[in-house]
Amino acid sequence: MGAFSIWHWLIVLLIVVMVFGTKKLKNIGSDLGGAVKGFKDGMKTGEADAAATPLTQSEVKKDTSAIDVETKQKS
Repeated sequence: MGAFSIWHWLIVLLIVVMVFGTKKLKNIGSDLGGAVKGFKDGMKTGEADAAATPLTQSEVKKDTSAIDVETKQKS
């Protein structure tokens, strides 16, 4: 009763194909694949940019806007 069998999934797939049609499902799949590819490319570009411009110690020390929550709670 807890898990679905293969027959349940096939029936759900059949209903989805009947409702949306194969062409619309193909377009949705292509759009989703393009979005995932774009996201991965963006992550690679972001990592390359971060590696190319590392922060110096003076830049790290300049950021005083952060609050250490653990220190504040101990007071």
